[in-house]
Amino acid sequence: MQKHRIYSMSVASVYPHYVAKAEKKGRTKAEVDEIICWLTGHSRKTLEKQLAKETKFEDFFAKAPKMNPARAQITGVVCGVRVENIEEPVMREIRYLDKLIDELAKGKAMEKILR
Repeated sequence: MQKHRIYSMSVASVYPHYVAKAEKKGRTKAEVDEIICWLTGHSRKTLEKQLAKETKFEDFFAKAPKMNPARAQITGVVCGVRVENIEEPVMREIRYLDKLIDELAKGKAMEKILR
């Protein structure tokens, strides 16, 4: 099975795009961090360390402190694909994060985003 190119990308290389997308819609970097921490179990401090180490997506999710079990409730379409139908685990985690950032940028309340 061919790995997706995004797996070898660092989370730090995409993170500024998540923040920019949120800020463009009047949301904050702190909210982006809260979403990532909710999803992965990272604290803000450990998230910053992972970004500084330029951890690749595959390792970021595989070595996350505690992936939130409520993430299975994330549904919807990202990049034309239903996230709940993605079979490949790492890609599903990436798309869960994408979906949460999309919801933030669309103005959804944090209480709803964090299910």
